[in-house]
Amino acid sequence: MERMRNPFATTDPAKEQQDILFNQDKRLLEPANELAMRIKGMGGQALLVGGFVRDSLTGTISKDADIEVYGIDADTLEQSLQQMYPGKVDTVGRSFGVLKVFLGDGLDLDVSIPRRESKTGAGHTGFAVTGDPTMSVKEAARRRDFTMNSLAADPLTGEIFDSFGGVDDIKKKILRVTDPERFQDDPLRVYRAVQFAARLGFTIEPKSFELMKEMVARGDLDELSPERVTEELKKLLLKSEQPSIGFEYMRELGIIERDYPELQSLIGVEQEPEWHPEGDVWIHTMMVLDAAARITQRREDAFSDEERLQVLVGALVHDLGKPPTTKRMEKHGVMRITSLGHEEAGVEPTKHMLGRFMFGEDVERAAIAAARDHLKPGMLHRAWEKGEMDDEQYANALRKWLKRSLPISWRVLLAASESDYRGRTLPGVQTDPYAAGEHAKRVILERHLDKEAAKPLVQGRDLIALGLKPGPQFGRIIDTIEHARDEGRIKSREEALELAKELISEMK
Repeated sequence: MERMRNPFATTDPAKEQQDILFNQDKRLLEPANELAMRIKGMGGQALLVGGFVRDSLTGTISKDADIEVYGIDADTLEQSLQQMYPGKVDTVGRSFGVLKVFLGDGLDLDVSIPRRESKTGAGHTGFAVTGDPTMSVKEAARRRDFTMNSLAADPLTGEIFDSFGGVDDIKKKILRVTDPERFQDDPLRVYRAVQFAARLGFTIEPKSFELMKEMVARGDLDELSPERVTEELKKLLLKSEQPSIGFEYMRELGIIERDYPELQSLIGVEQEPEWHPEGDVWIHTMMVLDAAARITQRREDAFSDEERLQVLVGALVHDLGKPPTTKRMEKHGVMRITSLGHEEAGVEPTKHMLGRFMFGEDVERAAIAAARDHLKPGMLHRAWEKGEMDDEQYANALRKWLKRSLPISWRVLLAASESDYRGRTLPGVQTDPYAAGEHAKRVILERHLDKEAAKPLVQGRDLIALGLKPGPQFGRIIDTIEHARDEGRIKSREEALELAKELISEMK
């Protein structure tokens, strides 16, 4: 086993705590040091392992830290943690040898003894786990998926334990399987590979790539639950500057062809070069996905993670309706490629694909809205520019659009549309203002259309005040008034009340 000082550390031992390994949150480092000191006093050793060390060497700030404790049995370790952190130790993972310490502010320590895992059945529960505090650091590291995650570090000295060349792989930005035989025990590691490649911008090492390709081809991924796959897809989407890297690897590994027929159908579907010189619908979708990642990470927009996920999933599915609607047709003597009606045609494949995962209702609603209406802001803006709509008609059309997509935020809807606009190689689309979106945003804010969309002009209490007794007719009257509003025949609450009086009179 290669044992070394942190290769990125200062050569001055007095400043060792200032090296890059320790440029992490002190609220994690200080408890890790305290625990390491206590374990050392008991004759054992506590090492930071896995993602925390990897993140330190890639310049990423961690929210949790894994600590592996050697030379101390599980019962003694639990007693020590309970004494150090009374009321903050979660023993739910005790059967797997893992104890979680809640430090507050969303920071956690996962503390465990080295453990052996043996495959006993399908799925992530099909393992026999046995803790063994006598294991060597190298033996314990062998069970980890990738060499970059097989690293360990002593929080007291800064020494790095690198048994499988993880430091060099991080330097070279290579994702390499630690142990090919053990890697295959959990097929979810293939998904972890593609999301790590996208998050870190790493290249999957050729032999590791071929191993994963074999796992996909023989159907190993079929045993994965929707919940586990969804979690890895969320990480891929939310933690990557270029999510397309992960999806391209999924395509090359055969995952898209086997498990995502809706996305596979995009490959090779032509687009009109005048509007989409970048290539087929798959290429465009990947560009839209990366545009969505950039847009949702803009500080000024302050999207929540849930909103970001809604935009990103919407970007992924927005053109699923193009394969069945794309045709070549002659227009004014010129052959054109069209996809008329692809927006509405994308709704069903979006529902079908997302129905296999666990993203949640709001993400699914947002994705359906993106498929159905991603062209809406541009269409309304062009109609307004041409004089086909005046300001009032434009505002009313926006309100109807927002109403149709409730409870999804208009910010999500506009971000999905902007992603589609920017996911092309036309000159200026990456840098020019998104005029349709800026226009819509200004009108929505000035006229409070988001609130208007969520509230009908007339409510039940208004109908009672007009002398109508509660009953099923309430809904019919309110729907009739809202329909008139959508058509632009009425605009104000006063007009709505007058119409309500007429409708009530007709019922008598």
